[in-house]
Amino acid sequence: MPTALALSPHLDDAAFSCGGTLAQLAAGGWRVVMVTLLTASVPEPTGFALACQLDKGLGPEVDYMALRRDEDRAAAAALGLHAPVHVALREAPHRGYASAPELFAETRPDDTLADDLVPVLARLMAEASPDLLLAPQGVGGHVDHVQLVRALTAHSPACPVLWWRDFPYTVRHPDPKEPFRDALADLPTIIVRLSPDEEAAKHAACAAYASQIGFQFGGPAGLADRLAAEGARETFRLAGALPDGLMLA
Repeated sequence: MPTALALSPHLDDAAFSCGGTLAQLAAGGWRVVMVTLLTASVPEPTGFALACQLDKGLGPEVDYMALRRDEDRAAAAALGLHAPVHVALREAPHRGYASAPELFAETRPDDTLADDLVPVLARLMAEASPDLLLAPQGVGGHVDHVQLVRALTAHSPACPVLWWRDFPYTVRHPDPKEPFRDALADLPTIIVRLSPDEEAAKHAACAAYASQIGFQFGGPAGLADRLAAEGARETFRLAGALPDGLMLA
């Protein structure tokens, strides 16, 4: 059975950006593993880190990341995937980034996440022996996404990579920040068109991240509108050649 490994910075990125493709692969007989790299619980958060959960209506007593890991399990089930993998590295608000603008600015000089991720990625790929990777392009410029792209590029994976366009940044601005646009420009574009069942599975998976829907989209109706704006398709840049026999719709 061929294996696809989806490498998500946060607990929602893979489902938001390529959930339909993951569902399509799983339905086609692939073993699909969704890995989220920044899922560590941090006891007694303060400052901006605490604000990131308070603004979602979650009090300081809530283990925010544990809640989100449960949401991720529900999202994976909605897509028909195996249980997701959660790596206990810290999100940017727990690495010294102290405001929302800082999340989309230059990476801090003391942020070692890209270096820290390289051995983690090597271990994950040695364990899974993937035939295909799926990973973010870094559209939007979030520092966590940028650091993952840097780490994966440094690792130079042997298998092909489908670099996804990071949703919802793709629909928030007509010309979103794309720090790796030039690096990816020569790679062919792959457009995966989703069947109604795949589109429904993606919608259900995105809705499973209930803690994020109000903040990100203003509620369920906003989520539906944003997904509709994608036109039942997911767009990638392909590094390498797709595995033999893989026909993405």
